[in-house]
Amino acid sequence: MSTSAAGGITKWHSKDGQFHRQVSSFRSFVEARPDAPFPAEAGRYHLYVSYACPWAHRTLIVRKLKGLESLISVSVVHYLLGPNGWEFASPEEVPGATLDDVNGAKYIREVYFKAEPEYSARFTVPVLWDKKKNTIVSNESSEIIRMLNTAFDEIIEPEYRGINFYPDELKEQIDDINSWIYDTVNNGVYKSGFATAQSAYEQNCRALFESLERIEGILASNEFLLGSRLTEADLRLFTTIVRFDPVYHGHFKCNIKQIATDYPNILRWTREIYQLPGIKETVNMEHIKKHYYMSHTQINPTQVVPLNNGPDLDNPVVKPTARPY
Repeated sequence: MSTSAAGGITKWHSKDGQFHRQVSSFRSFVEARPDAPFPAEAGRYHLYVSYACPWAHRTLIVRKLKGLESLISVSVVHYLLGPNGWEFASPEEVPGATLDDVNGAKYIREVYFKAEPEYSARFTVPVLWDKKKNTIVSNESSEIIRMLNTAFDEIIEPEYRGINFYPDELKEQIDDINSWIYDTVNNGVYKSGFATAQSAYEQNCRALFESLERIEGILASNEFLLGSRLTEADLRLFTTIVRFDPVYHGHFKCNIKQIATDYPNILRWTREIYQLPGIKETVNMEHIKKHYYMSHTQINPTQVVPLNNGPDLDNPVVKPTARPY
């Protein structure tokens, strides 16, 4: 999720009323090789995230499931996206947020300018920061989660080595399903919610629900998107679905159906992932709801935050058929 260096922070649509997501600017990789430009080392890297942002949420989940919490530190921004973009806050000011104890920044934009003084694009999270080189490694969530997936395997605890959410034998299938889910679901909710023309909204909202029907069908016969194994594809989709009923259904007008009442297989799948050890702790519904409803004043000028948190994901308990990863 992003803020812009120039112009209003909520002006993301083009003249045709369509929302167009920015291509990430920093695209380097942490690698296992000691001689790599960014080698995997304990304590060297830092993640800047927002609990509200589904793209940043992906990185928190993989960091948790791969046992990287002691190796990669984290700063969490304030849920409110203000005129200067993402801001840091103390836990006393905003429970769940943190100050930036790596760069001492007040706003995430300062981190970008430290890495690239002439930077002029949007200030997005997540950001993977190299504390040795004092620069941004990557601000592309899809690539950060792949770094976290394998690059640190030689230095993590033995129990986490070999856990692979992007295994060789499933890469082609994962890439294929990621492609259409990203376009129509992950980004589809934004293309619906930020549309400023009726035709753009209807086009993207209908495509979104066509894909949800397709996913519901897949999960009618599969435990996870690609069978009995939890993969990157599931984690990428989960962060959108967990926000769907409490935010996207109302705030982004994605209101043809709801997860809680209309998609039993998606709901079962969501509960199963949410109930995996460590996942629940990455879901901060207060940050999620307050961010969207209070930051996007062009959509919700009153900043009133609805009460509904979506379906109960703690109950009933859904037990995996086997360890899913």
